Amino acid sequence: MKYRLKEGPAQAAARAGFSAATGYRIDQDRRLPSQKKAPRARRRPDPLAAIFDTEVVPLLQSAPGIRPIAVLDEMLRRHPDLPGNVRRTLERRIRDWRALHGEEHDVMFRQVHEPGRLGLSDFTEMDSLGVTVAGVALDHRLYHFRLACSGFEHAHVILGGESYVALAEGLQNAIWALGGVPREHRSDSLSAAFRNLETEAREDLTTRYEALCAHYGMQPTRNNRGIAHENGSIESPHGHLKNAVRDALLLRGTNDFDDLDSYRRLIDEIVGRINARNGKRIEAERALLQPLPAQRTCDYEETRVYVTTTCGFVLRKVFYTVPSRLIGHHLRVRLYCYVARRTRSGISRYSR
Repeated sequence: MKYRLKEGPAQAAARAGFSAATGYRIDQDRRLPSQKKAPRARRRPDPLAAIFDTEVVPLLQSAPGIRPIAVLDEMLRRHPDLPGNVRRTLERRIRDWRALHGEEHDVMFRQVHEPGRLGLSDFTEMDSLGVTVAGVALDHRLYHFRLACSGFEHAHVILGGESYVALAEGLQNAIWALGGVPREHRSDSLSAAFRNLETEAREDLTTRYEALCAHYGMQPTRNNRGIAHENGSIESPHGHLKNAVRDALLLRGTNDFDDLDSYRRLIDEIVGRINARNGKRIEAERALLQPLPAQRTCDYEETRVYVTTTCGFVLRKVFYTVPSRLIGHHLRVRLYCYVARRTRSGISRYSR
């Protein structure tokens, strides 16, 4: 257009490199070709014109979460003569309506993980893998710890359900294997560990969990119950770890192990390979972790029991036998993740 400021249409077109006819056409109408094109008009009648505003919209307003396919089924029930091939049209119309008049969505902000700040813990079920020990199905889960920034992982086989004892033992094993302590430890609501406990017992577990974190200089935090994405740095690796274990079992050719220690070694090897892939990042973050304390803190639960005339006691719905000379005595029992120790004039160990 700068040539047209000083030249006629033909001369300006020649200098710009196109024909005189094009120059005259542009001079008469300077709109772009895309601006000259008329909007595409509807070529067939709108099959939803009679029902969308009067029936579909009120349905969307009264039930915001309803699926488009359910709306279509309801409209077909009300109007049997409605063509059945309007599903895509209805889905687009509902999507457009919700974009303008629907409910607001949750906003996800990108997380930036600071090195040395956050470690996460969670438990994950492993029954779906069908692991057996000496032919017997292994009812277990994994305690899973992970550093959010570098991706350091630690996994610990847990027999039975979630508990504070399992959390304390697994967390301490992870921290000492890591060689440092993050400034913040995040877990879920620990609802499974607190289930069926009285209010006083729940408060006691909360106090013990806070004391555990205080011993290592960590700030305890929890994500909101039912909001999985707040714990996304550990929830997603759960799936990756399970897939790695599943693949290892397929390569091994069998899901059966001679003993529990063999299965634990397999888990340790898999986690070790994951950490080896992230070795440089882990070493960089390890330098920014807090130092370890002088020693571990207790990772057991202590209670008192009475030895009955049946030469034993019941603890957590399990009957334990002891020497008959202890009948009538009260024992202080320390409940670990895998063993129960009774103490009176010494320490003995019994399998759980």
